[in-house]
Amino acid sequence: MRVGISNGRVVLVEDDGIFFARNADEFDPTLGLASLLATLPSLQRGEAVDTEIVWDIPFPSPSQIFAVGLNYRKHAHEMGLQIPTTPMIFTKFPSALGRPCATVTLPGATTDWEAELVVVIGRSIRNVTPSAALGYVAGYMVGQDYSERAVQMANNPAQFSLGKSFENFAIAGPYLTTADAVSNPQDLEIRCDVNGQVMQRESTGDMAYSVAEIVSHISSVCELRAGDLIYTGSPAGVGQGQIPPRFLSPGDRVTTEISGLGSITNTFLGSGND
Repeated sequence: MRVGISNGRVVLVEDDGIFFARNADEFDPTLGLASLLATLPSLQRGEAVDTEIVWDIPFPSPSQIFAVGLNYRKHAHEMGLQIPTTPMIFTKFPSALGRPCATVTLPGATTDWEAELVVVIGRSIRNVTPSAALGYVAGYMVGQDYSERAVQMANNPAQFSLGKSFENFAIAGPYLTTADAVSNPQDLEIRCDVNGQVMQRESTGDMAYSVAEIVSHISSVCELRAGDLIYTGSPAGVGQGQIPPRFLSPGDRVTTEISGLGSITNTFLGSGND
């Protein structure tokens, strides 16, 4: 099932169109994922959405947002770095979460794109094994882990969390594709276009650590809670890896797509709205 939120209403995405959901009266957007999951069994297709849809953040208040660095082999190679011996986990602060169609204000001159598969945790867990980990995943979304490289790399070692937590730097959506609709999260094509030019195009099979391994690893340290988001790493093709490096400018348009999960598009403004 593919289910999202638009103007506070539950929406079903099906192969032949987008429809408002019937029997969604119990959905309370203030309760986030738990309320949405509780309504899923009763949802039915209602009237078609006949206008351009504006997607809301599916889960606006996750308690935690995790991310994984250097998790694609080709991306590590383009950066001249080795794959970490264990998953390289950092956080993005929840205040960075933005709508799938958000307009992003550039905080500096070195903002970069990173297309990512986002995992949505469905139930609280600790110490789950990799073999059982996917059973705790509610579903998947398309994500962008925008990064202001000058802030991220201002110190040695790097400060990932602040450089990746400006307003609207954690984009996820456009809707939730439930886990039962994704037969293999390691067999999805992920793509990012900047102004129509393909910059990233890769299979999630290039991940060094699978979704199951990432979920298991994080849960071995801290509790994962329902509604938590995990950005699972960026493929090769980021701006910092270009020769010369290329970063986002006012007026740029970034579209991110994952096969079967939909697409999100963001446009960029300068700090003075130029």
